[in-house]
Amino acid sequence: MFRVPLIVATALIIAFAGGILSALSMLNASVGFGAIEVAGWRAFPAAQTASADPYAKAHRAKGGRLLYGSAEGLQFTAARDAQGLTLTGTCSYRMSGRTPATRLWTLYAADADGNRLNAGAELPTAKNSQTVLRRRDGSFDIVISRTAKAGNWLAIPDAGAFQLVLTLLDTPAAASTGLSGLSMPVIEQIGCGQ
Repeated sequence: MFRVPLIVATALIIAFAGGILSALSMLNASVGFGAIEVAGWRAFPAAQTASADPYAKAHRAKGGRLLYGSAEGLQFTAARDAQGLTLTGTCSYRMSGRTPATRLWTLYAADADGNRLNAGAELPTAKNSQTVLRRRDGSFDIVISRTAKAGNWLAIPDAGAFQLVLTLLDTPAAASTGLSGLSMPVIEQIGCGQ
């Protein structure tokens, strides 16, 4: 007597649970479609526009992070160095070169979910275009390490894998016409361990 309702209830539970779990896994797996990649740096320019795909919109709503309009800015992330190795807190890196033309840029280290890493009180955990020391030609070097270094130093904790988040504000690179010919800084590993 209760056999048919039990089978129907079990089928509905499996269908709802499967649908919810697949939607959550898709939101965690991708920011959306239409990624651009330049020298190891990845950005999703369409993810912040009204014409973004449904997954990008849902990811954006779930994250609750500040988004930039297409003319306001563009956020790049890098999780690997120039050799293709994953960035880890046990190694030191040098980010060198130039950023694309922009009014202001910011740089910080984040975990895989995009949450900013804290290396400790009073340590430089972020850099921006106003505070970085430059060469005469406008290029710069930033050492990313858990131990203090002379010059431009970005402190990271000894906490496994991380990614660098470079945000370009008020840049022509955010427009579809500015995506060609971008030059991004190069991230090189300069040592691991002590």
